[in-house]
Amino acid sequence: MIQVRLARLRDRVRQVLPERHLYIRSGGEMRCVTLSTRRQCGLAVVSAILAVWLSIASAAALSSLMPLPRPAYAAAPAAAPDPQLQLASEVERRHEALALVLSELDPSAAAADLPAGAAPAERVRRIRQDQARLLAIADQSAKARAQRLRLAFRSAGISPSRFSRAQAQGGPLIAVRDPKVLASLLQVDEDFAARIQQASASLHELRTLSDAALRLPLGHPVDRPQRSSGYGLRQDPFTGEPAFHSGLDFSGAYKTPIKATAAGRVAYVGPRSGYGRVVEIDHGGGVKTRYGHLQSASVAPGQQVLPGQRIGAMGSTGRSTGVHLHYEVWVNGRPQNPARFLRAGERMRADA
Repeated sequence: MIQVRLARLRDRVRQVLPERHLYIRSGGEMRCVTLSTRRQCGLAVVSAILAVWLSIASAAALSSLMPLPRPAYAAAPAAAPDPQLQLASEVERRHEALALVLSELDPSAAAADLPAGAAPAERVRRIRQDQARLLAIADQSAKARAQRLRLAFRSAGISPSRFSRAQAQGGPLIAVRDPKVLASLLQVDEDFAARIQQASASLHELRTLSDAALRLPLGHPVDRPQRSSGYGLRQDPFTGEPAFHSGLDFSGAYKTPIKATAAGRVAYVGPRSGYGRVVEIDHGGGVKTRYGHLQSASVAPGQQVLPGQRIGAMGSTGRSTGVHLHYEVWVNGRPQNPARFLRAGERMRADA
């Protein structure tokens, strides 16, 4: 029965939380953040935990109150709803919803079956135990996903600490460093407050790294890529002499769509010596990409682009022997091997 209800709730959450694109204007610039259903669920985890535990605290307080006995000769009034039973049922429903949210992080985070016909106080006690289990799952799942992101960053040659060092500046649960203070604010025991704080920190780091990954060039610039030349030392096709090749070449049909490999802002569109017509995108954090030898560009300087958005068409402008794309990745003013970023992206998608 619980599994059926969870399945219905899962479908409802996906209808209510479809993928959204959030555009934020700051300092005259527009930033785009993609919010998937899973990410929106992750953002709701901490809030859901707090709401459930506030209800649990109330339920525990009510369960300690025993109703006064009625005199035997008094006429029995019409049966009134039991407030303790109603509150326990509400807590159960919220618990199932929380389990559904956490299941987006880890499929094993399903609500435990509660004993049928148990007293409200016993049901609340069982839910408290299951809440501790779900918190542990959230913490472990967030840590595991953050670790996979860190490995992807390192394989691309990017230090993840550049993006995760600010994690202590997150929401109020992270800002409250003393578990005693947090326990007092949430009206829970100190041990559980420490668990909430740890899970919140792990989820915040995961969100930070996930947002940063959107702005790393981990995607392919063309569909069905056919690499025709690699990064590094090679024989120059015009002079026949050894020369350094600062990017990757991808061959394809004339006017093959060229796509942005990450979210960012178009920094330049126009001719570059040797590159022909180019599009350059600034992804923030010192990371830029360049797309050369284009037949045409379909974006303008200052425009915000999303991962996979078409930015131009393949051509053979500039110093080129045929139709192809010359693709470069720059970090802090130095060219990097784009293949490392492509491998990191493939690794992330395989682990997703």
